[in-house]
This record gives sequence, C-alpha cells and structure tokens, in this order.
Amino acid sequence: MSSPTLSTKLQRIAEQAVDKTRVFTALAHLIDEELLREAYRLTRKDGATGIDGQTGEAYAEQLDANLRDLHERLRSQRYSAPSIRRVRIPKASGGERPIGITTFEDKVVQRAVVMLLSAIYERDFYRFSYGFRPGLGAHRALRALREGSMALGGGWIVDADIRGFFDSVDHGVLRDILRRRVRDGGILRLIGKWLNAGVMDSGELFHPETGTPQGGVISPLLANIYLHAILDEWFAQVVQPRLGGRSFLIRFADDFVIVCASEKDARRVLDVLPRRLAKYGLTLHPEKTRLIRFRQPEATSQKADGNGTLDFLGFTHHWTRSRRGYWVIKRRTARKALHRSMRDITVWCRNHRHFALKAQHHMLCLKLRGHYGYYGIKGNYRLLEQLYEHTKQAWVKWLNRRGGKKHFGWKAFAQLEEALPLPLPRIAHASV
Repeated sequence: MSSPTLSTKLQRIAEQAVDKTRVFTALAHLIDEELLREAYRLTRKDGATGIDGQTGEAYAEQLDANLRDLHERLRSQRYSAPSIRRVRIPKASGGERPIGITTFEDKVVQRAVVMLLSAIYERDFYRFSYGFRPGLGAHRALRALREGSMALGGGWIVDADIRGFFDSVDHGVLRDILRRRVRDGGILRLIGKWLNAGVMDSGELFHPETGTPQGGVISPLLANIYLHAILDEWFAQVVQPRLGGRSFLIRFADDFVIVCASEKDARRVLDVLPRRLAKYGLTLHPEKTRLIRFRQPEATSQKADGNGTLDFLGFTHHWTRSRRGYWVIKRRTARKALHRSMRDITVWCRNHRHFALKAQHHMLCLKLRGHYGYYGIKGNYRLLEQLYEHTKQAWVKWLNRRGGKKHFGWKAFAQLEEALPLPLPRIAHASV
C-alpha cells in the first residue's frame, strides 16, 4: 500500500495533467526514497536476472542502504543504465521473439519513472487503448470489440499488423513526442539512457539505433505514448471525422483493429494507414494486414456465408446463431493459440517426466489455471475441455515412457487422478 504522501503527489500531477496544454518541467526531484521504495514493492522479485545476476531477494537483504545509494546516484545524475541481456522465446507464428531483461535495480528505477509518467499520460490516452493500463486489459478490449461490432451489425475490419514494432521505434520521434508533455531534463536523460543502453546478445554487445527493449518495465508505456501520438490521435481527430459512416478503433499495445460500418470507409483507412505509419518509421506486414468482411448475416440466412473470421488477442471472432436464433458474435480460442498451449504442455511433460509426481502435478495445474484464466470466456468451454483432455493424454503418455519395467496406463492414471486431480475447465470471464 503506497503512503498517503506519495498518493497525494501522484494525484496532484494527474490533476495538473487534465490541462492537455500543460508541459511538466519539474518531475525528477519527485523520485525520492519513498517513491523508489514503492517502485521496489511493485517490482516482481522472482523475475529473470539481468547481466549482474542480482535477484530481488538479494537486493532486499540491504534494501534501505541500496535505496539510499540508488537515490543519491539518481539525484547527482550518476546513475548509469546497465546493458540489457537479450533472450529469445518461441513465437506462435514461428521464429523467435527477442526479450530484453535488465537488472533488478534498473527495473525499480524504470517503475518509478512509469509511476510519474502514467499520472500524466493516463489523462491523455483514449479509452480505446487497452494495453498495459490500470483497470483495463485484454478482456476489456475483447468486450469492447464485440459490443462495438454488434452495434454496427458487423462491418469491415482493418486487421493491421505492425512489423517489428518494438524494434522499429524511432528514438528521435519518441523524444519529440515526449517533449510535448515532459521537458524535465532528468527524466528525459534517464529515458535516453535506457534507449541507448547496450544489448548483450550471445556474448556480443551492440547498441541498436532504434527500438525499445521488449520486456523492459518502461517499454509498454513508451509504446503507448508513441502509438497514442501517431495512431490514436490521428484516427480520432483526423480520420474518423472524415469517414462517411460509423467506425471505431481497438488497440492493445501494438495490436489493433479498425472497424468500419462501410466497405468504402475501411478501404480508405487501409489506403492511408501505411503512409501514416511510414512517416514515423513503422511498416505494416503485407501478408498479415488484411481487410475482413465481417458483416452480420441476413436474418433469413442459416449460415454466416461470405464472412471472414477475425483473430485478435488470441481469440477467433465469428458470427453464429444464439440459442434464441439471433445472430451474435462469439469467440473461441484461436487455433494457433490452442496448438501452442497443447505443444507447450506436451513438451513440458516429455522433458519433466522423471520429476516427482507432485511436482509435475503442481506445474500442470499452474499451466491449466493460467490458460483458463485467460481463455475462460463465455462460449469457449468446449476448447477449454480440449486442452484439459490433451493434458491428461500427454501426461499419461510421458509417464508411461519414464523407463523401467512398470507400465503406467490409464488404470494407474485413474488412481493418480483421485489423489492429484487436475483442475477442471472453468469460465473465468462470464461477462466478456
């Protein structure tokens, strides 16, 4: 729980930020030990370590001394942003996604700056921006997309994919955008240090000229600030007023869709969007960006013929009949997302089949509950069951391949299930 003094400071900034013309020139002095302590509290202690190998638990052993020293280095402008350790994780579409991991202490500093800047920019951001914002999230975005599309009777959807967004952010453009609201030298210098921090990749250190490191605490906020200026404001203030029919934008970080009531409007947007993004160093993926006909079928139709489906935030959106016979939009786990989850569980069972049964059961429960927690929305129960059944089959298969003479079949698994049952599918978001 943050202190009343700290809450008052942030609230005062937020109140001042209501004036969209106000420029903040004095923020860095607010990064005191109190703010750093709160930033430490909000920072994950069990995350991956940076290049120094220091864990959150180790940092906490001398917490007061560490925070005093950190504050003094920040106050005297002696703080130096450490290099970022780069790792790669598999992508659902193939290939790998680079993730930047900084040191624990740097995460604390980034969190402190995020707290200050969020107090300002939360007054600027539009309601249709849902990614990495307090009180919002993917499920709110999904609900807004469904409700908005239903209100339009479907429409035409510009399904956009920005190629390598986090690696393409132009540092100069980002600084110019930040200066519209923040001209505090201490804050801008810190952000500059993070943008220019070296990246350690496979033992080699290099300094990219563009991009923000995926995985950095401050990167989601910088991404929102960047796209707010070049996409959200442009759509709301320039594009939308010029369209002939109704339209809306739903954005979650760099994933976004633009829904238009008319095909003509959608094609106009699709025509100008690449040119708009190109002005700021961004490009649309030509194969993944498309125009989707997503009209509500005729009342007399029995099938949603001629309509495409939309994959967004891990769900496939499609028209179908409700129990009362009305056309409605429902969502199911996207095929790639489901296959990725199945593959992850199969590989985990194979690689950990020699672990103790209780340890295996604990991890599989975590994986299933995590899946249900995100994909457990109304109308998607059947695909939750598919993953549940797949998990049981994968577990039995690899328990039976642990070696030795003892056979582990379904009879043995039934006994195991009585003692260590896997969590059943559940709908976690009935109102989404």
